[in-house]
Amino acid sequence: MMRLNPAPLLLAAVILPLRAQTDGLATVVSKPVSRTISLPAEIQPYLSVALHAKVAGYVERILVDRGSVVKQGELLAELSAPEMTARIAEAESKAQAAQSDKLQADAQLAAAESTYGRLRKAAETPGAVAGNEVVQAQKEVEAAQALVHARAQASQAAAAAVRSEKDMEAYLKITAPFDGVVTDRYVHPGALVGPGPDPVLLMIQQISHLRLVVPVPEEDVGEMARGASVPFHVPAYPGRVYTGTVARISHALDPKTRTMPVELDVFNRDGTLAPGMYPDVAWPVRSTHPALFVPKTSVVTTTERTFVIRDRNGRAEWVDVKAGAAEGDSIEVRGELAAGDRVVRRATDELRDGMPIGAK
Repeated sequence: MMRLNPAPLLLAAVILPLRAQTDGLATVVSKPVSRTISLPAEIQPYLSVALHAKVAGYVERILVDRGSVVKQGELLAELSAPEMTARIAEAESKAQAAQSDKLQADAQLAAAESTYGRLRKAAETPGAVAGNEVVQAQKEVEAAQALVHARAQASQAAAAAVRSEKDMEAYLKITAPFDGVVTDRYVHPGALVGPGPDPVLLMIQQISHLRLVVPVPEEDVGEMARGASVPFHVPAYPGRVYTGTVARISHALDPKTRTMPVELDVFNRDGTLAPGMYPDVAWPVRSTHPALFVPKTSVVTTTERTFVIRDRNGRAEWVDVKAGAAEGDSIEVRGELAAGDRVVRRATDELRDGMPIGAK
């Protein structure tokens, strides 16, 4: 009997399963990247200030408490400082004295000018008035003018001292610097407060307008658009979707987290949001440069490399790639590929480089 060579049969047994496993070829598709990723964020007040006392005094009244809604300029607390009242009275007394001295000097100047005017008129008649008397009257006018100038300066200084003391007295009234909410109260009537490292009286935050701070990963900062609307939700209201507008980009990465803080403006019209909340943000990732996509099953990952198998004139060609974000059944890849290339739909490392591919 004729003995058949088993080698071709064995080769066919190897190739046929490989052709069956490829499940045909898929086309490399080029399209813009548009997806969303979930990022943690933190809500912060748009404005926040700790109110201190600029002058030393005792807390007389606290007109607000934690949770109080306040308007800009609204009186929040009053201090008392008896010694300041005494200083104001003393300054006002000195100002009145200085003003009286100035009025007296004005009268003296008017009298000297009147005397000088009459002597000059009389001196027009030869021999009526000695010339020395005219000169003496002129000097008296000059001296009176200098006295008026000095008294005027003293009066102005005294009035300035009164204004300064009253300006300091105004600091005994603590008012709201902006519309907001009192989030903390730290003192009570009778407490001694003052400038320097004194205790904080009140903490006020603006919550009608909030900052949503999102740490964006380094690989996703390239295509951020100022003014973009971004949705988010908070655990307190899981069924509700809020939105914020990209307003401020730091343009610097945190060296520890490799993220870039981006601030969104959020208007908290109904007051359901609060500083300190940690929302989940559906951050949009868009790219003006198209990316290449292949089926997820086309990407093969081994301990040594990640690759797709391209059809090169009917034979397998391994092309190293880096896998990116998934989009449905497709995945972004970066490597020596081009749009329109044909790759094995269900690739495996058993289909070695250079083997024939059975396309469907």
